[in-house]
Amino acid sequence: MSTTTISETIGIIAGNGIYPETFARAARKAGVKTLAAAAFTDETDPDLVYLVDEMDWFRVGQLGKMIKFFLKHGVTEAVMVGQIAPKNLFDLRPDLRTLKVLGRVKERNAETLFGAIGEELAKDGITLLPATTYLDDLLPGSGHVCGPELSERQEEDAAFGFRIAKETSRLDIGQTVVVKKGTVLAVEAFEGTNEAVKRGGSLGKGDAMMVKVSKPNQDFRFDVPVVGPATIDTAAEAGVSAIVVESGCTLLLGKEEVVEKCNAHRISIVARSGADS
Repeated sequence: MSTTTISETIGIIAGNGIYPETFARAARKAGVKTLAAAAFTDETDPDLVYLVDEMDWFRVGQLGKMIKFFLKHGVTEAVMVGQIAPKNLFDLRPDLRTLKVLGRVKERNAETLFGAIGEELAKDGITLLPATTYLDDLLPGSGHVCGPELSERQEEDAAFGFRIAKETSRLDIGQTVVVKKGTVLAVEAFEGTNEAVKRGGSLGKGDAMMVKVSKPNQDFRFDVPVVGPATIDTAAEAGVSAIVVESGCTLLLGKEEVVEKCNAHRISIVARSGADS
């Protein structure tokens, strides 16, 4: 899912959270010489500027301006890392190029919108790379990751939740579910993972399980499942005691902090494959 080829220059389409920073550090470590970041107002951490060579700010919807920025700095490969808040995707002030993209997208979800953006970048010779590029070591394999081992009851819930999450993701509803004792408490939709976890956790009243998977035929150029320190904070506040992710398909960002928080809150993280369920 990621590439081992070392690029001279990579453009970063930088959303929120620690993902852009994590990618920038990994790209430098891999030997990428020049990083040019497209940052978004009210989304991107301004401190990213210290990890890249060039950075400019855009509103969500300024696709034409962003492409011009990349071309100016010799970018022929780019990655899309970090989320854009759902409310901002529906509060666009689109430029002409974005309007053209929206005009040909019938179903407006992450896959179709970002896929169309990838096609538009390609028209100017910019290839959108997998968002897992240079991050293979952050994709856990099957098995226990951190926190307490799962109980027999939790193992049953993990298998159950994994099957449900795979089906909801196939239907393009959401990639995260919250379950407890064989009952679905919450399914992620437009509100995003954290809100679904809060809702499910409140219904479970403690000891609920969050399950997060990839879509069938997931396009790993964007929308990669991610678990990070903020996920653990949300889980702890919501009363979620275990997190199940899909092995080889889920990025574990800020791993040291994640492990510390899981140990402190006694939250388990386990990675499963489809063969386990």
